[in-house]
Amino acid sequence: MVLSMAVITAVSFGLYLLAPGRDAGADPVKEIGYETEADLAARAAPYELLVPEGLSEEWRATSVRYRATDPLGATWKLGFTDPDNEFAGLVQADGDPATVIPGATQGAEDTGESITLGGREWTWYEGTPYNALVLAGDEATAVVAGTAPRERLTEFAEALRPVTAP
Repeated sequence: MVLSMAVITAVSFGLYLLAPGRDAGADPVKEIGYETEADLAARAAPYELLVPEGLSEEWRATSVRYRATDPLGATWKLGFTDPDNEFAGLVQADGDPATVIPGATQGAEDTGESITLGGREWTWYEGTPYNALVLAGDEATAVVAGTAPRERLTEFAEALRPVTAP
């Protein structure tokens, strides 16, 4: 009887290992909608909230969060994957830029290089794991950072527009 149970267990385990998963071949990135959260956050934020407009459908939103009280101040975070499945995210906060920038860029360093996008002057930061574009404003700091290449981070930053009231 013990031998029979061992054979049954071994065969069952073998079948389990060979069987394809339920999500075999499924895209591991879960796309979300962020428009409703953006509208709500724009009403609560003490600054002009930014969202990307006009990105291709290959860009997918993967995370969204607004916190009125956060160590970085009132904080808006929006995460995306680019067409090559690299991460690009926006962090916008009204806290001290000396705290917001290192936190949002994960320690990337200011290169001193400025880039004008959409009439706004951004500063390029380089680091590991993230590179970033930083927009220091009077009311808030905006950081576009991620593992995506510079061209994609630039494309994302260039697409940012203020949320318009519904």
